[in-house]
Amino acid sequence: MCEEKHWNSSQLRRYDLQFEQIPRIHYTDPKIDELISANKPVVITGSNIIKTARDHWTPEYLEQNLGVAGHTVFSSKTHKFKYFDDSKISKNNLNGIEFIPPTRKCKMRMGEFMKKLREWKPGNDRLYLQQPLNNTVGPLIVEDFAHFDWEYVNKRQAKHNWGPLTSNLLLISQEGNVTPCHYDEQQNFFGQAYGYKRCILFPPSDFECLYPHPVFHPHDRQSMVDFDRPDYVKFPKFGNAKGCETVVEPGDVLYIPIYWWHHIESLMRGGPTVSVNFWFKGGPTSLSYPLKDHQKVSITRNVEKMLLEVLQDPKEVGPLLRSMVMGRYSE
Repeated sequence: MCEEKHWNSSQLRRYDLQFEQIPRIHYTDPKIDELISANKPVVITGSNIIKTARDHWTPEYLEQNLGVAGHTVFSSKTHKFKYFDDSKISKNNLNGIEFIPPTRKCKMRMGEFMKKLREWKPGNDRLYLQQPLNNTVGPLIVEDFAHFDWEYVNKRQAKHNWGPLTSNLLLISQEGNVTPCHYDEQQNFFGQAYGYKRCILFPPSDFECLYPHPVFHPHDRQSMVDFDRPDYVKFPKFGNAKGCETVVEPGDVLYIPIYWWHHIESLMRGGPTVSVNFWFKGGPTSLSYPLKDHQKVSITRNVEKMLLEVLQDPKEVGPLLRSMVMGRYSE
């Protein structure tokens, strides 16, 4: 029997690539732990992990109960909300090229945020609320949060030897917003409480197909490829990327493995979306051969960071790496 869908393909942005489907598996199925152990994504269905959020966290409920403190809101002239590290913005780091942040950050009360969403018109800045779940939120939100299925989450953490939980981030997105392709250095349970989001993932082995910014750049860990208008002259291997996708529904929890690329969009014409992240540090690892793909990415990052620290000039890193490889390891 097919599940009823509450969205259609016309609400998805169109890209050049073809994607396989991420498996959707009931939370009682041991196959979930097999996939997590293999560092592969899976949608966990039918669970109570974020049941209280799924049952309660409509935009209206959050407007009334999130609290009166100012919350972190990003604004963008476009539908894209590309992360940047403002601590890395400097002329020395960017070779004298001025970096223009693609989004602006401010503090905004939930009532003001929701009013702007309701009154939004084309041409206005788009908005995306990204607020850590901490002591600034209202008591009913805290109560809902406390009644998440922490037993299930904690068992996955222990079973797969993850490090500690670092944060839970509440995400309230305007319809059609996109978080462009990037990877994180943490394990992630991505829970969908309200509305629908499309999640496109790529394995760490696609590192060279997605052309990450250098580690010194404010867009470190972000792909340089514009999925809307890919430049195949500048990024010729992008067409070889092999992604997988899913649309997460209320109650779904997507496991996004450490170092897996992910590109997230709230569906067009679908209304606001509400999501919550569970971020865990990666557990202790011992290198064994052959290396896993995410370990190779980690090593690559560390080598790049080490060279930058020693050379003190980003312009020197690329030529040194090329001189090490060209004519010796290149074909």
